Amino acid sequence: MSGAVIGQQRPTIGEALRRIRLEAATYHGVWSWIATVDHKRIGLMYGATAFVFFLVGGVEALIIRLQLARPDASLVDPDQFNRLFTMHGTTMVFLVVMPLSAAFFNLLVPLMIGARDVAFPRLNAFSYWVFLTGGLFMTASFFTGNPAGAFFEGHLGAPDGGWFGYAPLTSTQFSQGTGIDFWAFGLLILGVSSMAGGFNFIVTIINMRAPGMTLFRMPVFVWMTLATSFLIIFAMPIITVALFQLLFDRLFGGVFFSVADGGTPLLWQHMFWLFGHPEVYILILPAMGIVSEILPTFSRKPLFGYPFVVFSGLAIAFMSWGVWAHHMYTTGLGTTANAAFGVATILISVPTGIKIFNWLGTMWGGSIKINTPLLFSVGFIAMFTIGGLTGVMHSMVPSDYQQQDTYFVVAHFHQVLVGGALFGLFGGIYYWFPKFSGRLLNEKWGQLHFWTMFVGFNLTFQPMMILGLLGMPRRISSYSDGLGWGFWNMMATAGAFLIAFSVVAFIVNVVVSMRSRERVGGDPWDGRTLEWAIPSPPPAYNFATIPTVKALDDFWNTKYVENEAGIPVPVVADGANGDDEEDAGHGIHLPSPSVLPLIAALGPVFIATGFIYHGNPWLLPLIPVGAVTTLVGLYGWALEPVTE
Repeated sequence: MSGAVIGQQRPTIGEALRRIRLEAATYHGVWSWIATVDHKRIGLMYGATAFVFFLVGGVEALIIRLQLARPDASLVDPDQFNRLFTMHGTTMVFLVVMPLSAAFFNLLVPLMIGARDVAFPRLNAFSYWVFLTGGLFMTASFFTGNPAGAFFEGHLGAPDGGWFGYAPLTSTQFSQGTGIDFWAFGLLILGVSSMAGGFNFIVTIINMRAPGMTLFRMPVFVWMTLATSFLIIFAMPIITVALFQLLFDRLFGGVFFSVADGGTPLLWQHMFWLFGHPEVYILILPAMGIVSEILPTFSRKPLFGYPFVVFSGLAIAFMSWGVWAHHMYTTGLGTTANAAFGVATILISVPTGIKIFNWLGTMWGGSIKINTPLLFSVGFIAMFTIGGLTGVMHSMVPSDYQQQDTYFVVAHFHQVLVGGALFGLFGGIYYWFPKFSGRLLNEKWGQLHFWTMFVGFNLTFQPMMILGLLGMPRRISSYSDGLGWGFWNMMATAGAFLIAFSVVAFIVNVVVSMRSRERVGGDPWDGRTLEWAIPSPPPAYNFATIPTVKALDDFWNTKYVENEAGIPVPVVADGANGDDEEDAGHGIHLPSPSVLPLIAALGPVFIATGFIYHGNPWLLPLIPVGAVTTLVGLYGWALEPVTE
């Protein structure tokens, strides 16, 4: 009897964790995803999660557009409208575009620099799980209305102060309930994720490049990742301080933004936009890097002016710190400050223009092959150029005075971030999808996706520019008939639903393509950079042998040489595709999978919940519980074997 009991003893925690790591290392089952530290899998999880949030943000946008489609509509009330546009903006910026960029960073940076993983694989996993828990925590605010279940009674508990959170709109006087608290704590949690990723990619790029890959042999996308990561680690602390001040005001009677007690709401605006304008380039620089990789491949020629594209990207990142107050021309800063920031804003358009002309120079005279990735890249250039020109209009103080708080500003912002960032990111998805799935996305569905999205985008946001010039204020939930706004709002709503149709076409494309049995080799586009030198999908170890890099676009140079006329001539028929590495890699040591980054990521959510409901004696203990959870996760993570 005693022997049977002994034989049925439960395994220790250490043994259980070891079994999870071993199961995850085989790349099978649920644990292989939960405990993974493989940068490729983490990138796929980042992308899939961000796309789900994209659908959530899209539904919010459609409800907003339905409400504004005709005068005096009553689909949602003004309070619900405020909460919807607050969460739409927050979701699209912090839960969609930023993590989609992080997905590309994870998927591509180690492959492009010839590394087997990022510098800190467990920190990478921690970054993803913090993003997921922070995003779910913030979205859960919809279900925290004043009595339990209030969401279903028509009273949303989501934040209602706008994605920019202007004081004093976010004070308890004007925003009761817990929505703003969820928003502020959610952004703090997401900031931890961004900072962890930023430091990780900086160290990876600086320390883990393949032999011979000097800085000026790196792909432009890697340069833009580096610039974006530096922006993140310098910008996030600023918004972190501002959010702590906001939470002190709301939860503990602080007076940072209270005029009656000697505070100033302008302090919030300065801190938010000192973070917020570098944030715009955190969102757009990765898309610029993606376009800089796609255009040379489909033009079959090197990127025109590679050093200029690199330095203009770095110049944009540097200059983005000196333009924040162009969001504040109407706050009374004075003519000197307004003039200085106006000049700085005009100057930052110069490196942006350099990039645009270099992209056009890349295509000029090239042997262009029109595929969906190229269409999205060209669409990015066209739409971002229009968005940039409207930005120059905003840089001029008298013009901005007229456009301030109108739909012209809404159109400009979406012209840059949807026409810019999202078009570039979709181009990247179509370009690198075969690398990580082994299958090409269907070209007919892809072109349907592009053209419906392109037409829908212009049908949505060009009428908004007209509405702004007609004087329609932003952030209003309804308007009276007879103002001349109804027709243009109906057009914008029709365009929004056309964009929604384009997203459905993309989803169908992915499903149809993944069900296809047709597989592609490692280099279906005849690419130029190192990720195309290995099989598709890449093996766990990436490279069986770490490559030695001898030139920019080194992989292209292994496939082609130029003849006397400057035309590329194949060295080996059909190029290399790396498929001979499929069964290699024995004896390569990879980091052990771990579930502890997920455990550590749960702590901040418990802590935030405890602080929000600190008046509830049942929920207050969540603060120490969360602290202990995070410490246990980090301590166990530190003691785990590096490889097993």
